[in-house]
Amino acid sequence: MELLTPEEMGQADRITIAGGIAGYHLMQRAGQAVFEEIVRFWPDARSVAVLCGSGNNGGDGYVVAKLLKAAGISVACFYTEQPKTDSDAALACADYVSSGGQVLPLHYFIPEDYPLVVDALLGAGLVRDVSGELATCITRLNMSGISVCAIDLPSGVSGLDGQVKGVAVQAQHTVTFFRKKPGHLLQPGRELCGNVSVCDIGIENTILEKIPVRLYENLSELWRDVLPVTQSNAHKFTRGHVGVFSGGMMSTGAARLSASASARTGAGLVTMIAPPDALPVHAAHLTGTMLYPLGEIADVLNFIKARKVKTAVLGPAFGDLPRARDLVCALMADSADGAGLKTLVLDADGITAFKDQPQILFGAAERSGCLLVLTPHEGEFQRLFGELVTDSQSKVEKARQAAQLSHSVVIYKGADTVIAAPDGRAAINSNGNTLLATAGSGDVLTGIIAGLCVQGMPAFEAACAAVWIHAETANCFAEEAPVGLIDEDMPDLIVKVWARLEKYGLLSSDSISLKNGKH
Repeated sequence: MELLTPEEMGQADRITIAGGIAGYHLMQRAGQAVFEEIVRFWPDARSVAVLCGSGNNGGDGYVVAKLLKAAGISVACFYTEQPKTDSDAALACADYVSSGGQVLPLHYFIPEDYPLVVDALLGAGLVRDVSGELATCITRLNMSGISVCAIDLPSGVSGLDGQVKGVAVQAQHTVTFFRKKPGHLLQPGRELCGNVSVCDIGIENTILEKIPVRLYENLSELWRDVLPVTQSNAHKFTRGHVGVFSGGMMSTGAARLSASASARTGAGLVTMIAPPDALPVHAAHLTGTMLYPLGEIADVLNFIKARKVKTAVLGPAFGDLPRARDLVCALMADSADGAGLKTLVLDADGITAFKDQPQILFGAAERSGCLLVLTPHEGEFQRLFGELVTDSQSKVEKARQAAQLSHSVVIYKGADTVIAAPDGRAAINSNGNTLLATAGSGDVLTGIIAGLCVQGMPAFEAACAAVWIHAETANCFAEEAPVGLIDEDMPDLIVKVWARLEKYGLLSSDSISLKNGKH
């Protein structure tokens, strides 16, 4: 699940080579892995073009070309520049040529002449834009619609941030080694990679002990050991009490989605804290969720302490921005002594309420005993952090900086959602589904986060698990229909996701007890 930047991957290579494995041996293993993936995914391929750059990525390509030729497949190899003398890539090129292979300049390459192309032009550490003849070649390749197997990353995609440097290859399959890179998961790189295979080339996992990895793919291994598990002596109070703040009479649905998701995720009690005119609307729809009138702030704070509400959701369709700001500040200040809320999840209006004075929120979070989780989509992120982060940063670095500035766990939503903690840990989600692009989807996510946090799950892990579970509800739905998911479907689908976690052994016996109250 660890993700390595191109620089960190280079460090892993150097440590491995220093340990006694020759660089050319790693290149041969990489080429063998790509060859095996080609045979697996394109078993009927009889003619292949291999496009080689001058660096190690090109060296991998020459190894692949030699293996394809030895397997009786017609191979044509095209190069941008000859490899540097005495480099591993030069050795690979010489081996291919000595086997009878021919290498031609790139301008001879005609995409339509080949059913399959191997992209070994550029490596993951690309820093400048692709231009000139190479850019023209990539554009022609993409327009041809020919299948492409990319080595490490599609040429033109940055391994650091997934951005396109001028122009990039659209691959159907990408083969990388040891660990994925951020560019495999961040858009638009994720889309350009197609399917991604991670292959073993002999780099030991123990090398990660020498590289301070702080970025992960959001897989269950990251959080399953701290998922809440109900013990035999549990009751509703040990499972935790969530408070959900509602908007007015005409804006109640979003809060109900959050409340329902919290309950489906395992919260023992859920109370809807709503303006008096909204209470009858909620009462007509809710059965198991309790109701409390949103009046004076002091009364709300007393209720939270008296009824042991430990996690709250504020923002979905709340509407009244000044009141939202006052409530957030009061809730966080009231928790400074360790009493009151333990976790506050802010979304939508709860975030927008601080767009003109973000430092008020950040200062309140720094002083509070309450942990803050923020769930902004792109627009909300820009409102709160737009003037504080740099556009040139990757989405991961923006999320990290936002988490540090706000003293909170930040869920920077999107097709490539990034979750970041103030201590620098971050994760990129990878199981998202376009079905999630529906109104109310984010309100369900806030409820899942609250339901996990209130049961004692640490905030960063709870945020990661919630994002994964939320996305998996759409995947469950997609198994039955490709369209039609609506927000009301999602809370009930959470039950199917829990069943899936159990079925595939992703629930750990070491998961935390609901009664220990750890956060």
